[in-house]
Amino acid sequence: MYEVPTKKVKKCIFCIILVLALTMLLGCTPQKNETSSNNNESEAAVLTDVSGADSLKLLEEGDARFVDAKTTTKDISVAKRADLSNNGQFPFAVVVSCSDSRVPPEVIFDQALGELFVIRVAGNVIDPVTLGSVEYGVEHLKSQLVVVMGHEKCGAVKATMDGGVPAGSIGSIVDKIQPSVEKVKATGVPESDVYEDSIDENIKNSVVEIEKSPIIEELIAAGKLKVVGAKYDLDTGTVVYLPEV
Repeated sequence: MYEVPTKKVKKCIFCIILVLALTMLLGCTPQKNETSSNNNESEAAVLTDVSGADSLKLLEEGDARFVDAKTTTKDISVAKRADLSNNGQFPFAVVVSCSDSRVPPEVIFDQALGELFVIRVAGNVIDPVTLGSVEYGVEHLKSQLVVVMGHEKCGAVKATMDGGVPAGSIGSIVDKIQPSVEKVKATGVPESDVYEDSIDENIKNSVVEIEKSPIIEELIAAGKLKVVGAKYDLDTGTVVYLPEV
């Protein structure tokens, strides 16, 4: 006659079922992680050789999404961060921008972790440290586009125009911007235009300073690098690219 299992037997059966379930679950996990890793490596490989023209198009498309408030969802997962840590970075563009809190390049261009090599300094001026950072981005990280992005109503340019003796090390920034302000004033433009024209001239001057680098010059001559100036509009969110200098 069939006897109903005792509590001890029931407990053993439950344990066996639990172990089998955990084994099946854990056995599937490595396969999922491997697939995710392969996808990340493929995505990284795509960004290793993006031309300057194509990189510029990616930035323009990203800014268009930002302007329309239709930015994409970014992958900020643990897996993504681990991929960037283990496999390295492959930014498709170098962006030199003003430190102004209203002008974050990754947000404005709607780009994710690892996609932009950003150098921020008040007034988007170029000194040896900034230039060395740009050179690193294009020579070692192989980015084929450099964008110098200034913005309207730049406080650093305004401080330069106001004159006076700046406190601390701010004077080093003013000294870099002063030639641009003087150049604009010498053209005889209306006083009301001097401020914004000086911002444009300062952007162009930074582009010229970058292009003086032998490393940059060689890459441009080989058709492996494009350097452009751009200006961000605080109200519209639009980035306008300046004529090449």
